[in-house]
Amino acid sequence: MIVDCAVYRHGHRTEGPEDLSDALDAARAAGGFVWIGLHEPSEREFELVTHEFGLHPLAVEDALKAHQRPKLEVYDDSLFMVLKPVVYEPESDTVSAGEVMVFVGDAFVVTVRHGEGAPLAAVRRRLEEEPEMLGKGPTSVLYAISDAVVDHYLDVATELQTDLEELEAEVFQPDGGGSRNTASRIYTFKRQVLEFRRATGPLVPPLTRLAGTGQFGSGVPFVDDKARPFFRDVNDHLARVNESVESLDRLVSDILNAHLAQMSVRQNDDMRKISAWAAMAAVPTMIAGIYGMNFDHMPELHWLWSYPVVIVVMAVLEVLLYRQFKRRGWL
Repeated sequence: MIVDCAVYRHGHRTEGPEDLSDALDAARAAGGFVWIGLHEPSEREFELVTHEFGLHPLAVEDALKAHQRPKLEVYDDSLFMVLKPVVYEPESDTVSAGEVMVFVGDAFVVTVRHGEGAPLAAVRRRLEEEPEMLGKGPTSVLYAISDAVVDHYLDVATELQTDLEELEAEVFQPDGGGSRNTASRIYTFKRQVLEFRRATGPLVPPLTRLAGTGQFGSGVPFVDDKARPFFRDVNDHLARVNESVESLDRLVSDILNAHLAQMSVRQNDDMRKISAWAAMAAVPTMIAGIYGMNFDHMPELHWLWSYPVVIVVMAVLEVLLYRQFKRRGWL
């Protein structure tokens, strides 16, 4: 469905013609642009937009089906960019990713949103409050969307860092490794970091290209070359996010290994205790087994003090074994 449609002239919003073709012609004649926002459109709903703005069929297919990696593609009549905004849900401590597709032409911007994590409404309001920025044309919209998505990445990275510190405290608490669900929580957290990385990692080449750095020294069609410093700033923020993601991934792997090591140590301690108690139980069992044999001729069998002496010997051996195991930390 079409969420919003407006014509912008000199940075100010104006109500243009309802017909998309007339709106585009009016925007071009006035030196402005049309910005159309759609939310999970059907193929039939998107067909009119495709026809009026001459969008490439491959990009249209990606926009309709979603589930795309972040990327930047240049076609004859438009620029197509995919971003994956993420949302942190504090109730369940999970990260979910949506998708935003942006078509940029000479005098139009078409945004297609999938999921609930895209901050497009806030971006539109902020831009409309800054006519000077909005007056830069479609490039300003692409920059503002990229900046909003990457800035929210920083917030999500901070939330994940807090969750990781809680996991770390749980693993290294005095009782030795937390509850039985600790390993499951660590693994679930690692999956959230992986979901986050799928959104941030592939976005580096598109932003590097828009910034005109590295091997992408030439300009990008439909993007003003004067906007390169702004995209470089966004790219710098993304680099910080990716560094945080790498750090989170390494730390959660280390925490998982530490937890497994603690579990192994605890199991070894339990086995030592079991072995110590088994050794203590074996001594009286052995003595009782020897004197329980049915032979007529056995030493001390008919001696008056045989029974109390054997009991005392058993008790003395048990005390000696207990003190020895206690000294070595087995009990």
